[in-house]
Amino acid sequence: MKILFIYPNENSQIGFNYGLAYISAVLKKAGHQTDLWQLCEEIEPLPTKHEFIRRLQKAGPDLIGFSVVTNQWSYAAKLAQWAKQAVSVPLICGGVHATAAGTEIMESDLFDYIMRGESEEAFLEFVNVLDQGAEVNAINNLGLKINGVIKLNPLQPLPCLRTLPFKDYALFDFQKIIDAKNGWVGLMASRGCPFACTYCFNHQMVEHYRKDLKCSFKELNYIRHHDVGQVISEIQYLLKNFRNIKMFIFDDDLFTFYREYVLEFCKAYAQVSELPFVVNAHVGFFDQERAQALAQAGCRIVKFGVESGSPRIRKQILARHTKNEKIIQAIRVADNFGLHTSIFLMLALPGESEDDLMQTIKLTAKAKPGRFRWSFFYPFPNTRAYTLAAEKDCINQKLMTNMENFTDGSCLDFGPAQNLLLKKIGRAMPWFVNACSDFQTADFYQQKVNQILELDTRDWEKRAPHIEKEDHEISKEFVSKGLSHYAIKYNRFMGVISDYFTEDKG
Repeated sequence: MKILFIYPNENSQIGFNYGLAYISAVLKKAGHQTDLWQLCEEIEPLPTKHEFIRRLQKAGPDLIGFSVVTNQWSYAAKLAQWAKQAVSVPLICGGVHATAAGTEIMESDLFDYIMRGESEEAFLEFVNVLDQGAEVNAINNLGLKINGVIKLNPLQPLPCLRTLPFKDYALFDFQKIIDAKNGWVGLMASRGCPFACTYCFNHQMVEHYRKDLKCSFKELNYIRHHDVGQVISEIQYLLKNFRNIKMFIFDDDLFTFYREYVLEFCKAYAQVSELPFVVNAHVGFFDQERAQALAQAGCRIVKFGVESGSPRIRKQILARHTKNEKIIQAIRVADNFGLHTSIFLMLALPGESEDDLMQTIKLTAKAKPGRFRWSFFYPFPNTRAYTLAAEKDCINQKLMTNMENFTDGSCLDFGPAQNLLLKKIGRAMPWFVNACSDFQTADFYQQKVNQILELDTRDWEKRAPHIEKEDHEISKEFVSKGLSHYAIKYNRFMGVISDYFTEDKG
């Protein structure tokens, strides 16, 4: 069969889809043909309806598979409507959204099928059976309608990562992705996470699999790793076949979970590459031994999920049971070994007060990470966090439906005053952190914060588009004087300490 994958990335950062890369490799190994259309402005202009239909007709696929994340659903739905006008072949939807909102997708009547969960093996079975013209109704992971009734088949056991074929990099214009991301290349050594944060998709996945397989979390084997040797071979392949790679970034949910794996990887990596790399960590699974090994192997950045500086919000809303002191300690340990730290922060969380917001800002200033990246909370369908937000009756459903990213604003409504405050913090977060810091520049930034806090909605809307340029000019002046501060750097939702970016390590 000839399968065309559609990967919508409208108004979003360019991405590499690990799932499609593996599924394509599995299909090609079985003798099928695959192609990909990644719709992202950083690759090429988004198509008009006429251009989309013409390209699909020219491609002549036997099956069209969409890989969709929730915030791309609106765009994917429009593309599916166009696809139905272009060709008379089955449409199937996979990706995170198909697992999170499978029933809703089938109710839309835009797709003939959905594929839930990790589907390398299930999707191959589906394609093989479809190719033979046989009945697909009983295939695991599949969702479909039978006589107008939606049926979601049980999930089959999770695939073993160590037996999957090598990812199909040829499916993508991978060199263009590397260049668009300034030489940063993503990798994954593992899948799964041991935690059940309310806002994250992982707890949904675990619940679906445990229900269908009737097993415990331990029996599920949710956290799986590639052999270190497999990861090293992939790195060597990338270095040999692509240009301008400057940084490897491991997208594992929690790279530092198993200490022995970290130590083994670091020893092996140092023997094949001198390029810096980035990992995701957790303050509860990070210590001096791991920090030292990472530093010696060339790790440049260690990222921690903090989300909120309010212990109440972390415990009651996010199910993240971490103390502020532990967060600060982990950042200090990384600092001691010369590792640049990055923390993730969320604004506009359900039940969040102005005081909670300020606790996030103050903790960031006190912990003094190398950088912080902020976004607005998004209530993913059927997560516990969605339920919490719905119970507080603060979701603006129209805004939520139309959101394409998590950086431009919130789809929760906290009332006019706090909504405006969130817009100001979301645009000028480094100013607020600087104002609460022990930097010599703190008083200056406090004055800037006071100025924008006094602005009403109309005056703020006039000022907001100029904040980034203003921040750049202020930072330039302070850098010339050797004064430490956080500045908006690398993208509009990241604050980076000047000590780092003045060393030109970006």
